[in-house]
Amino acid sequence: MAATRSSPALISPKDVAAKDRGGGIRTVPLVTALTGSKQMLNGITTLEPGAAVPEHYHNCEESVLVLSGKARAHIDGVDRDVAPGEVSWIPEGVPHFFRNVSDDEPMSIFWTYASIDATRTVVATGLTTRIDEEHK
Repeated sequence: MAATRSSPALISPKDVAAKDRGGGIRTVPLVTALTGSKQMLNGITTLEPGAAVPEHYHNCEESVLVLSGKARAHIDGVDRDVAPGEVSWIPEGVPHFFRNVSDDEPMSIFWTYASIDATRTVVATGLTTRIDEEHK
């Protein structure tokens, strides 16, 4: 039996409703199962000045590209300022988070997960959620 092929998609972030995740964080999910993806997820998250995603880890690899603003990445216990155009690769299970260190400008990142079944486990609480569940 042949595998079913999904149709390609061109997605404009401005045409996708942002999901308010609270704490000054908004996410625009782009490539998801709803798009037809069978193996990956990606999207754009914007953090207001001073906002940070809680420290967490994933069940798969993640890559994060800083699109705009002043970012600080905390990856596996190490802090590093990250400029627009710089990209990270974070292996499965490595604790990390990104913070907007600007006092007055939003910061945006483009993220990609290597699994359609990606999860986020918050270090402080141990709570695990599916990434795609956060975007409904």
